[in-house]
Amino acid sequence: MTTVHLHEVIMFANHGIYDAEKISGNNFEVNLDVKFNEKKSKFDSIKNTVNYEALNEIVKECMNAPTPLLEKVCLAIIKKTIDQYPFAKEIKVSIFKLQPPIENFEGRVGVSMRRKFS
Repeated sequence: MTTVHLHEVIMFANHGIYDAEKISGNNFEVNLDVKFNEKKSKFDSIKNTVNYEALNEIVKECMNAPTPLLEKVCLAIIKKTIDQYPFAKEIKVSIFKLQPPIENFEGRVGVSMRRKFS
C-alpha cells in the first residue's frame, strides 16, 4: 500500500456559519492522504501513482466554494479525489480553521473524515 500526502496546505476561504466569517473569511489548513495498491508498479510514470499537484488543485477548487460546514468541504474533496483516482483504497482529509471566531479561545478547530473504498 502506498500513501500520497498533501499536508499543511494553508488557504484563505470563506467557510463558516456566521455572517462575519462569510464576509471576512479565515485561514485554513488542509491535509489530504490518498492510499492505493501499487499493483507491482515500477513507478516509472505519473500515470501509475497519485499526482499531488492534481490533489492540490482539487483542494483549491473545493476550498474556493464558500460552504457553511467543513464537513461538506471534506466530502467534496473526497468525492473529487475518488472520481479522479478510482483505484484509491482510502482517502483521509482534515481541515482546520486557524482563527476560529470563539471568544477567549486560542487554537484551531477542525474536522477529519476518512472513507475506505474496495
